[in-house]
Amino acid sequence: MSSFPEIVDLPKSLRNNGPIAELDAIFSRESDSPPSIYVRSPGRVNLIGEHIDYCGYSVLPMAIEQCILMAVGQNGRNPSELVVTNTNSSFERFSCELSDIKVDKSEPRWYNYVLAGVLGIKDSVDATVLKGMVVTVHGTVPPSAGLSSSSALVCAAALATAHLNQFSISKEEIASLCAKSERYVGTEGGGMDQAICFLGEEGKAKLIDFNPLKATDVPLPAGCVFVIANSLADVNKAATSQYNTRVVECRIASKILAKCLDLDWTKVKILKEVQSALDTDENTMARHVRVLLHEEPYTRGEVCSILGLIDKELVDTCLNQNTLHLQEFKLRQRALHVYTESQRVRDFKRTCDEGNADAASRLGTLMNESHTSCKDQYECSNPDLDELIEVALKSGALGSRLTGAGWGGCSVSIVPLNKVDSFLSKVESDYYAADNERKKRVSSSLFPSLPAGGAVVYKGHD
Repeated sequence: MSSFPEIVDLPKSLRNNGPIAELDAIFSRESDSPPSIYVRSPGRVNLIGEHIDYCGYSVLPMAIEQCILMAVGQNGRNPSELVVTNTNSSFERFSCELSDIKVDKSEPRWYNYVLAGVLGIKDSVDATVLKGMVVTVHGTVPPSAGLSSSSALVCAAALATAHLNQFSISKEEIASLCAKSERYVGTEGGGMDQAICFLGEEGKAKLIDFNPLKATDVPLPAGCVFVIANSLADVNKAATSQYNTRVVECRIASKILAKCLDLDWTKVKILKEVQSALDTDENTMARHVRVLLHEEPYTRGEVCSILGLIDKELVDTCLNQNTLHLQEFKLRQRALHVYTESQRVRDFKRTCDEGNADAASRLGTLMNESHTSCKDQYECSNPDLDELIEVALKSGALGSRLTGAGWGGCSVSIVPLNKVDSFLSKVESDYYAADNERKKRVSSSLFPSLPAGGAVVYKGHD
């Protein structure tokens, strides 16, 4: 594991570009000195493997060119203060004493993700004193679109804090640290977004494994491209209980499956641990789910009865702050999605590695199966996303699926290279042009994407 962060020269393409000038102008309002560094933190698109990272399973994302760009410098006006601003005037300024950083989970704010990244570094190195910082943010990752804008912000803030305070840390360590940091804002994620943010490489998709964290190159087939399309149905997963509800349902499913299979369920927290204890494969686990878990939702009382718990013990072992109200849990459907989706990730990687002539077509089939499972078993799609995916398939995509948490946000489609122009034109006319609000935002909502590089620290002004 290499030491991080390393610092590189700011590319001319960025220095001569609009965002740097914008960043410098806003930054100068809060600092008498120019930024000492710039931090770039990419968004990501998950090609396949949705909602399974927090169950312990591998995922297959790639970093994208859209990113968070952050200007950073020491706070010369108040060396104990953190100041956070944004080039977008709709995002409010925030400041606080670094000794008194708090994240209010009950009131989602954009700067909470910056605070989460700073807190992650502060807590991990047990730093009693951090240097005051001025941070100005510019973002090209569409917010609430399933492309990991919030995680990119956490990662950028953590990276900036580590550099400014001269903390040496590996890419793997800071990725794991940032995954835990998102819990400050109330999201129980699994680590995919942060891993690809730091481990992404230009031109390469990655298979991300967890425990221990590892990234493996995945060669994408020639002759096709992945196209991202934003449904423009926004969702903030930290502001709702839907995401954490799925985490809780998977946790309870793992414990009940373990109990039914005569394992020590008290030591089980995620679905992969059940499979590992049995030393079997995902297809076998899916069969166990179909036999052992019933279709109807499990009531809270039924879960307690099966596990021999009182309600308070269920709260302590399985629930979290924004899922305390839940009375029913769909366990069969959630577990079935997780095990079959993990198998699809394996099949996707194998198909890419083999590189056969029909690879792109096979990947498309797996992506279609993934979306069907997300829609029917995990129930994390929505009507706008389903409409967009139907349009994509009719417009020439070999496969299309939601990407990110879902309930809105983006789709990703695999499209033959020789059909990209006609595909973009058809999706624009059939999905975006049909609605005035969509039509206004099409230029930033529909685009092909190649794998981009991971987070980086650029030298600031001398």
